[in-house]
Amino acid sequence: MQIPFSSSERSSLGVEWELQLIDRDTRQLTSGATEILEQLRPDGAEEHPKAKHELLQSTIEIITGVCTTVGEAKADLAGTLAEVVDVADQHGLGLMCAGTHPITDWQTQAISPKPRYLELVEKMQWLARRLQIFGVHVHVGVQAPDKAIPMVNALSQYIPHFLALSASSPYWVGADTGLASARSKVFEGMPTAGLPYQLSGWDGFETYMETLISTHAIESVREVWWDIRPHPDFGTVELRICDGLPTLDEIGVVAAMSQCLVEQFDRELNRGYTLPTPASWVLRENKWRAARHGLDAEIIVDDRGTVRPVRQALLDLAEDLTPTARRLGCEAELADLERVLAAGASYQRQRAVAQANGGLLEPVVDSLLAELRDGLAGAAPRPASA
Repeated sequence: MQIPFSSSERSSLGVEWELQLIDRDTRQLTSGATEILEQLRPDGAEEHPKAKHELLQSTIEIITGVCTTVGEAKADLAGTLAEVVDVADQHGLGLMCAGTHPITDWQTQAISPKPRYLELVEKMQWLARRLQIFGVHVHVGVQAPDKAIPMVNALSQYIPHFLALSASSPYWVGADTGLASARSKVFEGMPTAGLPYQLSGWDGFETYMETLISTHAIESVREVWWDIRPHPDFGTVELRICDGLPTLDEIGVVAAMSQCLVEQFDRELNRGYTLPTPASWVLRENKWRAARHGLDAEIIVDDRGTVRPVRQALLDLAEDLTPTARRLGCEAELADLERVLAAGASYQRQRAVAQANGGLLEPVVDSLLAELRDGLAGAAPRPASA
């Protein structure tokens, strides 16, 4: 089976941001996507070009066009966000983003009416119905398919970095899970989600996909939801590991890290270097550590079992990527990593708000609504122990 790869401009960028629709009175996830998207739809068009349905009726995904810089991608998202906020407000709904909703029960949620989602639920049943989870996906352009799989393999070693930094799902249906990212564990229940397989090249990817499609495990490549995957239609590698991020500031950091890493790997491949393929057991253990402990995780950095604080690993990575960021025009967004570390990841900020309010989670929802509106500067400070 041959899978065409629509080659992209080197290091081009696209971002997808899944937003929650919130009833301001109850703070619960609330259906409204169909009505809002219909109102946003330009005359004569089937749908808004940058605001889309997702699995749940309480979710709207906004996407960028093909961007050159992280700043351009942030401005693109901000423009669409302003449109969605204005219409949602007319329906009495607020917008926020986190990997999970702190209090809403997934069993109360309506599925979007698109056939694709109805078929998914029919096929996966409970596994799909409980996908009340939200993420940020970053696409980075790749010029040729023979680069895509080596990049996916090499990027996998940074899964704990991205997950720890973005972790924003400590709560599930009103309870503290004890995890920094419950979303990542919920999503792993899907049969084609989770860590990517370490394949030898594009031909291995084609063989894998042919097997799944011919055995009716999936209908198309779109149904393989790895944490990092090649996207043949867009000509990108897509980093899907991040929990939903509450602010554009945080999106800027993960987009800058993503773009710089892919650009750096591209340059190394062009020089004839072989990119690293980390051991699968290290990847699995490190992802768990990041999901459980977030920025307090100690991750394994070699096959001998050497461990290192992920917080320091992130700072070192940003330092290593700074020359590349300077060339790509995203040095300022990459430097925002230090602001995020100072404020704490979202799971830490959420727990700090709950602690300050006697364990109540409605104020956590209020804080997430405020962060989307005001950015990281409006984030509540966290205690040192949070």
